[in-house]
Amino acid sequence: MAEVKENCRYRGAKVDLDRLISLDEARRSLQQELDDCRAKRNNWSKKVPTPQEIAAIKANNEAIKQGEVKLRQITEELEALLLTVPNMTDPVVVRSLNPADNVILEVCGQPTQFSFLPQDHLALADKWGWLDFDRASKVAGAKFYYTAGDLAWLELALISYALAVATRHGFKIMLTPDLAKTKIIEALGYNPRGESTQIYNLENSDLSLIGTAEITLGGYHQDEVLPEKDLPLHYVALSQCFRTEAGSYGQFAKGIFRVHQFNKVEMFIYSRPEDSAAEHQFLIDIEKEIFQGLGLPFRLVDHCTADLGAPSARTIDIEAWLPGKSNKDGQLGDWAEMTSASNCWDYQARGLNIKYELADGRKALVHTLNGTVLAMPRTLIAIIENYQQADGRVKLPAVLKPYLTAEMSSMYFG
Repeated sequence: MAEVKENCRYRGAKVDLDRLISLDEARRSLQQELDDCRAKRNNWSKKVPTPQEIAAIKANNEAIKQGEVKLRQITEELEALLLTVPNMTDPVVVRSLNPADNVILEVCGQPTQFSFLPQDHLALADKWGWLDFDRASKVAGAKFYYTAGDLAWLELALISYALAVATRHGFKIMLTPDLAKTKIIEALGYNPRGESTQIYNLENSDLSLIGTAEITLGGYHQDEVLPEKDLPLHYVALSQCFRTEAGSYGQFAKGIFRVHQFNKVEMFIYSRPEDSAAEHQFLIDIEKEIFQGLGLPFRLVDHCTADLGAPSARTIDIEAWLPGKSNKDGQLGDWAEMTSASNCWDYQARGLNIKYELADGRKALVHTLNGTVLAMPRTLIAIIENYQQADGRVKLPAVLKPYLTAEMSSMYFG
């Protein structure tokens, strides 16, 4: 209990663990009482009761009725509390309540230097008519946008590139639903309700729009027992992602960096517990390969506890250099998150009841991991800003050449 409390403190999770334990004990006790009452009812149903037993039967039935109501109330409160308890933390993660204590593991490449004054992606997109926020606002509201012309072709090329790399590494390609049930979202460690939720809920429904394909890939094997010989399972999915961005005001949100809808290619792994650390590194290596192929300056950042999402035991981000992003000193040029790779241990598998069967017949919970291949808006920003030329045109990474036409007017291969 002390370890769990300490973990919650360093994760910034306000959880009443004493109340949670009290509710769990009450639920177990009440469940036993109900089981005893039901056993009595079953025994009485096998014979004709005496007049003396009729009153006892009525009292027993009333106790069952009231007990079921109370059990439902206790269970609802208990489940709500359980959702606030974060995963335990990998011992290698820095314990800190300050996000500034995130650890820089590696820097690949140097911030891009220009012989001219660089522009941000909005100025470049405006020059070539690549983005339209005004008309999107008329249609869908603020923070939606249309992508047009060469930039639309570039996004499609990036999707093809990302999927090609992931499938080359053995990931099975999937196209998933854009909706998921509330119980799936909650079991994966996301909060689909409340003021701070990032999730769009469908009115009069238990469905929500997904914010990542992690949700639909994670729910894919719900209530299944997977053969050990089949593990690890590697999936990669292209999906639309929808996020309310509640509470994001004041954070960097220029242009298409923080929007309500975007395309993303996501990897997901089901693993044996003893293999999950290696699988986590596998995800990170693929993400590094993607960004090295694109020739973008980036760094690896290991989240401290203050920056970990509730489902994650350890998360490592790729942050790319954005020449058009203002830093804390008000100067242009800063690092920004592009991808995340998280090892969630058995946290999500427990909520979704996903196990694997060992050779001796025993069953154990799998470990789940997820990693972004590419989130399209931020990747587009990184390419536009780092590959811009003095005339405003954009030179494209050679690795994308197989996926694009040479007739593109405002972009070209150097």
